[in-house]
Amino acid sequence: ILEACSYHILCFCLQMGWGDLGVFGEPSKETPNLDLMAAQGMLFPNFYTANPLCSPSRAALLTGRLPVRNGFYTTNAHARNAYTPQEIVGGISQDEILLPELLKKKDYVSKIIGKWHLGHRTQYLPLKHGFDEWFGSPNCHFGPYNNSVRPNIPVYNNSEMTGRYYEEFEINVKTGESNLTQIYLKEGLDFISQQAVAQRPFFLYWVPDATHSPVYASERFLGKSQRGRYGDAVMELDGSIGQILAHLVSLGIHNNTLVFFTSDNGAAVMSGPHQSGSNGPFLCGKETTFEGGMREPAIAWWPGRIPAGTVSYQLASVMDLFSTSLSVAGVLPPDDRVIDGLDLSPVLFNNSLLDRPIFYYRGNQMMAVRIGQYKVHYWTWSNSWEEFNTGINFCPGQEVPGVTTHTQEEHTMQPLIFHLGQDPGERYPISVQSEEYRDVHRQVTAVVEQHQKDLIPGMPQLNMCDLAVMNWSPPGCEQLGKCLKPPESNPWKCVWPH
Repeated sequence: ILEACSYHILCFCLQMGWGDLGVFGEPSKETPNLDLMAAQGMLFPNFYTANPLCSPSRAALLTGRLPVRNGFYTTNAHARNAYTPQEIVGGISQDEILLPELLKKKDYVSKIIGKWHLGHRTQYLPLKHGFDEWFGSPNCHFGPYNNSVRPNIPVYNNSEMTGRYYEEFEINVKTGESNLTQIYLKEGLDFISQQAVAQRPFFLYWVPDATHSPVYASERFLGKSQRGRYGDAVMELDGSIGQILAHLVSLGIHNNTLVFFTSDNGAAVMSGPHQSGSNGPFLCGKETTFEGGMREPAIAWWPGRIPAGTVSYQLASVMDLFSTSLSVAGVLPPDDRVIDGLDLSPVLFNNSLLDRPIFYYRGNQMMAVRIGQYKVHYWTWSNSWEEFNTGINFCPGQEVPGVTTHTQEEHTMQPLIFHLGQDPGERYPISVQSEEYRDVHRQVTAVVEQHQKDLIPGMPQLNMCDLAVMNWSPPGCEQLGKCLKPPESNPWKCVWPH
């Protein structure tokens, strides 16, 4: 007899902003399938990632732990965003226990489709960390490269490469055309069918990256959106999620499948409107700990279990997906470590509200915390004047004096406090003279002091870089004749400018 929830699907789309969904007010209304998913499920307007960029947010989702605990951060400089480019030496620690490893206790078959981003060296790949199957890439689809100074990113089928981006897996940077989302969709539909026919419980982690610059879409979607090429990519992802949900219904397994859609970080507004999305009313975007960098669109769908058409005002996090998935599968979380994720079952099934803070980290620094409607900034920083003066703007059209600072500003003695219900754009700090300020400051200080007292940072995994560790000769390159000669090893401390 199968468990009540035998199937889990997490759709984790890259750099989609809170304001990219029709249901959140995007004026073009080009996400009918996600909007329908929300109408049939539960919408979370207060859902957060654990870090304002790609790799650490994935590590947090799959471990249920803040990046500062699971090692996906850097100590090379203060409050810096670090991730896993090709030259990174590190990856997800062997000491971390990932969600698919735990789901094995209930015989779940787990597959990741799309971008992994938790380390590309062999010991860090998904099949070494609990996944049974993988189709996708270890890194982002940057390129094309000429394979002499830097190799093109490999695409894996399970534990061996099957080609490289821009070679066997084409992406036309000029026109924006690529069939990758369709390939990822077919892989997902086939996996669901295979497990359903065999009546095996499954976990599908579907991680397409079409909305990450350079954005791409297949020929059928190119030029369709009012929003340009980024909108084309969103429309294709929306259509794909619609097909996945319809497939579950056609197989008759929708009533015991939990599907969750969200994003890894806010829209990358520094890339401009052709290559990035919308963070709605929120300040700034990716790489920052303002709302635009960390508040994400999120929808939960489980027909017959999650009441249709509900909105939850729960403060929730990607780390909660770890704890919630374990709970509905009937698996206990590890008891030998701090788990930051909450089990959202009472929220999903009873629309309860759980009291909890949201911590906003940038690298090794807790920059801000949210409790209830209030957000308290202890540090502010957008990006450096040096970067800003070269045209890299993390907050285009949104400079807020004293808030979107271009130097790292500490406010610990007198933090900036915003009421996000009245001021979602973080433009009007509450007066420090007010009783409201004093009450909030007192309440939040106790929470922060407790958090910092109990915090034992993990060993940082994102400090060292080396050109010799890039994707020169991934497993399986011999059969394909795709092995490349690496340069001599010459490690250095990675430079993380922001």
